[in-house]
Amino acid sequence: MHPETLVRDHTIYACVMGSRAFGLATDGSDTDRRGVFLAPTPLFWRFDKPPTHVEGPQEEQFSWELERFCELALRANPNILECLHSPFVEYTDDTGREFLTLREAFLSRQAHETFTRYALGQRKKLEADVRAHGAPRWKHAMHLLRLLASARDLLRTGRLTIDVGDEREPLLAVKRGEVPWPEVESRMTRLASEAERALRHSPLPAEPDRRRVEDFLMRARRASALQPDPRASALQPGPYDEGVQGVVHARSVGQR
Repeated sequence: MHPETLVRDHTIYACVMGSRAFGLATDGSDTDRRGVFLAPTPLFWRFDKPPTHVEGPQEEQFSWELERFCELALRANPNILECLHSPFVEYTDDTGREFLTLREAFLSRQAHETFTRYALGQRKKLEADVRAHGAPRWKHAMHLLRLLASARDLLRTGRLTIDVGDEREPLLAVKRGEVPWPEVESRMTRLASEAERALRHSPLPAEPDRRRVEDFLMRARRASALQPDPRASALQPGPYDEGVQGVVHARSVGQR
């Protein structure tokens, strides 16, 4: 089965990510789409396994196979967790709707380590840009501040909210280069310290609920195994071909 066919016919969850999901979109912003597909179980019985991820078929679209997505989410990968909490959901089927009920099962205090490690790597790149060019890539600086604030609030509340809300204009000022780099650095340091303090009293569990996630994955695989031969279904239209995406996209993304 062609990788794009897997996305077209077996997507269980699709959303908009990037600046539009973060509440930071401007006139020139792209629409980044992310999704999760459930590869038919019989495909795993062959020597050639289904792909763990697929780029496309649309521009700015990227999808993960369900098991790979769960693995990354259980490791508290920042990009994956944020994808699961997008405010702009374009498509879900029955399996996808059950999947969304597991959002909290993936959250744990491990997010502090992964978010902080990712943020540190990004900050080092920004500092290298300043040394080499006298200024950072301001868009990247904006998104790093957003990520640090998101991590702090997650640890404080136990909930992951990715829309920046009232912080939109201050963050866009950073993107435009209107905030001096030393002030941006100071904000980054403060947010990291606040996240560290929040960790000590966080309502999040120490580890994610791996058993709950695994139980869902096994049930999804069993249900898929009872479906018709996927080689025959490759000729049938999938959810992405039936106008669902365009309708919901017009309702949600058009709000920004």
